[in-house]
Amino acid sequence: MQEERSVRIDKWLWAVRIFKTRNLATDACRKGRILIGNAPVKPSRNIHRGEIIIVKKLPVIYTYRVKETLAKRVSAKTVKDFAEDLTPESEIIKLEKAAVPRILYRRRGEGRPTKKERRTIDRFRDPDHNL
Repeated sequence: MQEERSVRIDKWLWAVRIFKTRNLATDACRKGRILIGNAPVKPSRNIHRGEIIIVKKLPVIYTYRVKETLAKRVSAKTVKDFAEDLTPESEIIKLEKAAVPRILYRRRGEGRPTKKERRTIDRFRDPDHNL
């Protein structure tokens, strides 16, 4: 087995493709969106094998386990060797709900919706919403 290397959290988040750029990973750490042990971490914190990392990318809160540390970006196919996705199914459903198109078609010249039409539109967009 390999000797465990010391790797910064922002570099690891970028390397396993959780963030598109290392700068985005660093910003997320600074804003308190990356948690280890329910405590926000600085971008310079070193991570270790087996740690649970919580990433808040609203509307979803992702959970990952560090399988292996690495400093260089890897292909999308090999990410599963370095990070285990522990995100609950309920969080994935939130992401699918957010992907529903928000725009409803209104013919030109009809103006703004009335209060009654607005309630109907809101019920259509979110059937669980009680008005």
